[in-house]
Amino acid sequence: MGRNREQPLARDAMAYVLAGGRGSRLKELTDRRAKPAVYFGGKSRIIDFALSNALNSGIRRIGVATQYKAHSLIRHLQQGWNFLHPERNESFDILPASQRVSEHQWYEGTADAVFQNIDIIEDYHPEFMVVLAGDHVYKMDYELMLRQHVDQNADVTVGCLEVPRMEATGFGVMHVDGEDRISAFVEKPADPPAMPDKPDMALASMGIYVFRTKFLFDQLRRDAATAGSSRDFGKDIIPYIVSHGKAVAHRFSTSCVKSRFEDKAYWRDVGTIDAYWEANIDLTDVVPELDLYDREWPIWTYAEVRPPAKFVHDEEGRRGSAVSSLVSGDCIVSGASLRRSLLFTGVRVNSFSSLEEAVVMPDCIVSRNVNLRKVVLDRGVEVPEGLTVGFDPALDARRFRRSEGGVCLITQEMIDRLPYS
Repeated sequence: MGRNREQPLARDAMAYVLAGGRGSRLKELTDRRAKPAVYFGGKSRIIDFALSNALNSGIRRIGVATQYKAHSLIRHLQQGWNFLHPERNESFDILPASQRVSEHQWYEGTADAVFQNIDIIEDYHPEFMVVLAGDHVYKMDYELMLRQHVDQNADVTVGCLEVPRMEATGFGVMHVDGEDRISAFVEKPADPPAMPDKPDMALASMGIYVFRTKFLFDQLRRDAATAGSSRDFGKDIIPYIVSHGKAVAHRFSTSCVKSRFEDKAYWRDVGTIDAYWEANIDLTDVVPELDLYDREWPIWTYAEVRPPAKFVHDEEGRRGSAVSSLVSGDCIVSGASLRRSLLFTGVRVNSFSSLEEAVVMPDCIVSRNVNLRKVVLDRGVEVPEGLTVGFDPALDARRFRRSEGGVCLITQEMIDRLPYS
């Protein structure tokens, strides 16, 4: 092909992020926003990880397909990802379902979300397509996956995780040979196939796929003309290529990005209240498994112009303090104490209150004499004076959304329903 093998393949790739999912297991957190738009880590949103991975990998053409309750997501993308410019051969397209191809308003599946925008993608002439899920938290260099795709002359390369075999029942699982060529791809199997070299482990799909663009478009057009297809990568496109072409697995462990403080590959779905809370609280550890302070692989996001965080009052029993906590800009901790907690931008915590293992989204107000333990506060919640949560499971379950793991999700609607004299 005459390609300079030293030139990064990412320069000739487009990242296409599938960000239309609701994430219903996050319950009220996705009542107003899609799962990729859910806040994470004090400043970011979940989708920022896939987008930052693409940018840090050298990909400068990005498309984001949105669908479910997309306003919050689209606003975030417009505010935080508007620095890519056509004059530098860069592009950033937000692609809501818009009846451009058929009379159906919505994308019918993940593959259809790409198919309906083929003409837009063709205008950029990318040689490779990197198809990404927009709702996972991880750091990964897609250039290494692109390189494997070319070196092995694959039709599709599928990013995969090594997970304990019987924990893989909720994933698409691959059966591979000794060279990681995929011989079977099964969605959510009851008895997942084991890895050849690790019989207790299985290879689970990350929802990351690399194709040559022309081959992908051929497959999408074939699938669109196939009656009965669900128009989905995991259910239709990938199994067809496994049977009729060359599908190869790419192990996340070979391309995950780790700082010197990270011991192992980090990937989280954060698709349930418990998983979401745990992943955020884990960031308060002295050496967390996910290093957000790695300047060599920054997580880009919308950086609001806000004043610094502030801690006030220094009296016995009324001291603004935070231990093992992350506190974002424009937060004021006024005579209150935080322990193993995470405050997003613009939070106010007032005197004589105590927060432990709390994830507090932007612009919440915690009144005086409040005691919260193991909670998630949705954006803008105003916690009334004297409220106690996290100490009486039965009472918590009657008033709020209490998870199997004992985490209480609190929204303003739940607060408004509380009885007060």
